Amino acid sequence: MEESHSRILPQFEPNGECLSRSDDESAYAEIIVIRHGETEWNAAKRMQGHLDIELNDVGRKQAAAVAHRLSKGPKIAVVYSSDLKRALDTAETIASSCGGLQEAMVLLRRCEFLSNWGFLEDERETNDEVIKDLDLRERHLGDLQGLVYHEASKICPKAYGALSSHRTNQQIPGGGESLDQLYDRCTSALERIGSKHIGERVVVVTHGGVIKSLFERASPSGQAGRVLNTSVNIFHLSEGDIWTIKLWGDVSHLNQTEYLTSAFGGDGTSG
Repeated sequence: MEESHSRILPQFEPNGECLSRSDDESAYAEIIVIRHGETEWNAAKRMQGHLDIELNDVGRKQAAAVAHRLSKGPKIAVVYSSDLKRALDTAETIASSCGGLQEAMVLLRRCEFLSNWGFLEDERETNDEVIKDLDLRERHLGDLQGLVYHEASKICPKAYGALSSHRTNQQIPGGGESLDQLYDRCTSALERIGSKHIGERVVVVTHGGVIKSLFERASPSGQAGRVLNTSVNIFHLSEGDIWTIKLWGDVSHLNQTEYLTSAFGGDGTSG
């Protein structure tokens, strides 16, 4: 990654806030990237990938907590989401808590139709106040999907070996993606969203593996660490193809609840 295409901000406060901020950005899109709430498969460390697993009770409460947090902040223009239920349900909870989205969505639909981009007929769809985008899906894990992580090496050793490989172009048997494929897919999606929303604040609800790839795009020499359920991660996408991380891994909205100590997953395998 060329130096000019990203700004590396490796030092963060304990709550995830960046220690240093630059004030020289020109116009940018502020994109609040959030991992979905917890599922039963997260708690069991079962690999989800593209399998469509719903939030559990803890996940729904986590979604309500992050939605309440965002409703108290500056206006959000639009909410985007992976179409998988665990992300979409989290996104819809956020959208319903953040008023004023409906008018923005009507205008966005009209612009997309007039531009003949085909979003409504292709892989991106609108659903009330949430725009679904398949490019925001978790990494496809091939034959490993549905397996408990600690059992996978015995049940599907070849697929597990591919998952564990340090080769970023290694695809997973059974239709699984390589890390390179995931990276290209999800970073292109965020670039597309950012270019449409310069000067606006938008929310993107997605998955742990996707968020780690976005971190790598913005901070290629950094370490993302675990991505917790409903963690708040803020990216500024500036003109000139510059990505800046403004907030990372913040779950302060869960500090007064019992949900911070639950089994989050978020290790890059559970999705």
